[in-house]
Amino acid sequence: MQCLSSNRYAVVVAAGQGKRMQSAVPKQFMLIKNKPLLIWTLENIITIDPCVHLILVLSKEHIPLWHKIAAEYDFNAPLQTVEGGEERFNSVKNGLKLVEPHSVVGIHDGVRPFVSHKVWNDCFTTAETKGNAVPVLPAKDSVRFCEDGSNKPLDRKKVMLVQTPQCFRSDLIIKAYEQPYLPSFTDDIQVLESFNNMKINLVEGNADNIKITEPFDILLAEHILTKNQIDYQ
Repeated sequence: MQCLSSNRYAVVVAAGQGKRMQSAVPKQFMLIKNKPLLIWTLENIITIDPCVHLILVLSKEHIPLWHKIAAEYDFNAPLQTVEGGEERFNSVKNGLKLVEPHSVVGIHDGVRPFVSHKVWNDCFTTAETKGNAVPVLPAKDSVRFCEDGSNKPLDRKKVMLVQTPQCFRSDLIIKAYEQPYLPSFTDDIQVLESFNNMKINLVEGNADNIKITEPFDILLAEHILTKNQIDYQ
């Protein structure tokens, strides 16, 4: 496949422990259709964007496990590994240290294996021209806001569900990650907003781009693979 660009970086964050999965194996290494979840994610990125510079963020104790898995599943695409931190914020910050200036970087969850070609490219091209981009989907369910023991309805037409990759001009996001960590930072676009209150550009996400965090999500991922008739041997 033709290269989409030569100045793109992907920081794939896979340093979590996956406690909600209730498994002894971290979720990024769990098998889906006989292949580790993280391999699915990385192979999908490479298929979409074969010239992207891959940076894989792992917890220190999982780096040897990753090398073993990569060898076992014959994953030999070029990438750089970097040690994660105590919080996701610190892990992303460590990954960004390997990103070159004057580039565009997408920060992607290691447990989102099904981002589409269109969403990936739309996010990067939007960030290239406008500075940032985040993929979102509209809320389908009714939504309520809960605070201090009370709750009230929100207009779901005004609520968007956020996905990754969240893409940025490298100079913007690297500078934003120089600020101190706040517990309110749940994703990268919030880090940018806290540092530079610039307009956030929303890109339409894809429904299959799920974040696998709980046991049911494994079943859903297997269904997506079967539906798409992906070769998983």
